Amino acid sequence: MIAVTTSERSGWRIFPLVWFNLWLAGAKAVRWGVGRPAALAEVDGLIIGGGDDVGPELYGGVLGISATLDRARDTLERKLATDALAQGVPVLGICRGAQMMNVALGGTLDQNAWQTFGKAEKIKTVLPKRDVEVAPETHLARICGPGPMRVNALHTQAVQDLGRGLRVAARDTHGMIQAVERREDPFALGVQWHPEHLFYAKRQRLLFRALVSAALAYRASQAQVAAVLERA
Repeated sequence: MIAVTTSERSGWRIFPLVWFNLWLAGAKAVRWGVGRPAALAEVDGLIIGGGDDVGPELYGGVLGISATLDRARDTLERKLATDALAQGVPVLGICRGAQMMNVALGGTLDQNAWQTFGKAEKIKTVLPKRDVEVAPETHLARICGPGPMRVNALHTQAVQDLGRGLRVAARDTHGMIQAVERREDPFALGVQWHPEHLFYAKRQRLLFRALVSAALAYRASQAQVAAVLERA
């Protein structure tokens, strides 16, 4: 069972896409959000979904001109991300989710990424029109393959300073960070693009499969711990 956090505004159309990708990977999904039940003990993995910008006060930034915020969602997802990462619950961050994962580990964001990388054409589409270079010897490379990939882009912000224990897993051709991951287990991977829209691409489906595999391992380990405690 994988929990999926969504925006209250757009979750009605995004959650079914994520649900479909998880179903293809052999998992079930439950939608979480502000005002919905959310208990990590009841799930085996977590997807922090896309949507609104992450509030800059969470990482010591200043409110920018492009920010569209949902502070109640910020509070919920930061706690979920912090607790999941601390407890070893597998996490996949999608766009905003990758940013929130980074912030939860003490990292920062660039609120004006398209200005910082001025030579990069601003792309805002669910179609795969952005070229990304996967870093070698990363978990992302092992999951999806090391070759370049073409992805979509709907973001305004991007990861800037890395959070504790994270490394860059992919950048676009202009140098903007497009994926981050935890260096060591447990599984935590964040991608700046929206793989749920790219379910027709095998390499994107592999992201969900990797999360599900990690969730199965986590579930098995929790069952072993419970069995030991019951015998004690």
